[in-house]
Amino acid sequence: MKPKRILIMGAAGRDFHNFNTVYRDKPNYEVVAFTATQIPGISGRLYPKELAGSLYPKGISIYTEKQLPELIKKFKVDQVVFAYSDAPHEYVMHKASVSLANGADFVLLGPNSTMLKSSKPVISVTAVRTGSGKSQVTRKIAKILKEQGKKVVVIRHPMPYGDLKKQIVQRFATYEDLDWYNVTIEEREEYEPHINNGIVVYAGVDYEKILRRAEKEADIILWDGGNNDISFLKSDLYIVVVDPHRAGHELTYHPGETNLRMADVVIVNKIDSAKKSDIQQVIRNTKSVNTKAKIILAKSIVTVDKPELIKGKKVLVVEDGPTLTHGGMPYGAGTVVAAKYRSKIVDARKYAVGSIKEIYKKYSHLTKELPAMGYSKKQTKELERTINSAKCDAVIDATPVTLPRIMKINKPIVQVGYELEEVGKLNLEKVIKL
Repeated sequence: MKPKRILIMGAAGRDFHNFNTVYRDKPNYEVVAFTATQIPGISGRLYPKELAGSLYPKGISIYTEKQLPELIKKFKVDQVVFAYSDAPHEYVMHKASVSLANGADFVLLGPNSTMLKSSKPVISVTAVRTGSGKSQVTRKIAKILKEQGKKVVVIRHPMPYGDLKKQIVQRFATYEDLDWYNVTIEEREEYEPHINNGIVVYAGVDYEKILRRAEKEADIILWDGGNNDISFLKSDLYIVVVDPHRAGHELTYHPGETNLRMADVVIVNKIDSAKKSDIQQVIRNTKSVNTKAKIILAKSIVTVDKPELIKGKKVLVVEDGPTLTHGGMPYGAGTVVAAKYRSKIVDARKYAVGSIKEIYKKYSHLTKELPAMGYSKKQTKELERTINSAKCDAVIDATPVTLPRIMKINKPIVQVGYELEEVGKLNLEKVIKL
């Protein structure tokens, strides 16, 4: 029999993992192409031979997703595999329709096919949408386990936007490691807080190799998810964060709804800033699809280091990039801080340059807030120029990364932090029983 010809739709993460776990070194399949979306600059690359395996001595080409119909015909694709996250259900079905109309099957690979088994206990933290508060939860769990004398190692969902051959297995324990791997701002946002807390983080491309390396120095593995993707690891405890600021999305986004249905524990975050009716809605929706999950209510406590610099002043608000872009949120913690201290937010769109200006065209829901985009050195420089051009008294840095570490900012800057605080009798310490 001829091998099935496969095209994998992705965004430099789940797509590569699906290939590695299901298709690599399998002669009954031929992966003819990847397509890329969501993240700028990842199409036009090659999934290298060093990762692709013996069946692909020239590697596998990565195309833009806009080319999907012509690629199906050009490569005579039998199956299109959808392999990225935080997509509305309707969007996923539109992609299915494009695939079917051009003659190909449309495939979603599930946990049994793609989850890796660890020799160590695993806690996974996932969500129903980008920006729900996974990082707060992961940090809180790491702190609890560390206080119990456990050696915790975090394995982070992939963000391999650079040279894939150099990112097969990455280990982050110091700030110097961040510089060594030349990470993007998005990567810094996820790794830096763990490093601050003395937690080692693994990430990269080949998660079988990553997991085996991490197991050598861990008592417990903590999966720190990306977007609203499903964990790559079989889990002893599966924790899912829901966001009442986007009530209803927990049942309308892929694969967030899958996470919700799989959850052992559901954390309803941000109850201190959400409407009571929205909190009640996400609880009802959770119970409608998952009767076994324990529900924890939590506040997202926002702090600022130098409030006197922004009280009543004109400020530029810089927010977490993914939360504001494909996460769909119009604001984040920085806006909450600005409101608390009666700051006047200047319109970042007036000062945007280069690719930052294009971000506002692509994500029309954005208004005054500035998403911290930095997927390349050039884009990071454009972000720096945008910040420095803004006419304001101070900058509110509400990203998880410390921006002055990676750029020179010509005005006072205050750092926003946010931590999880459970409300009620049930909390994370009680549900962690490994």
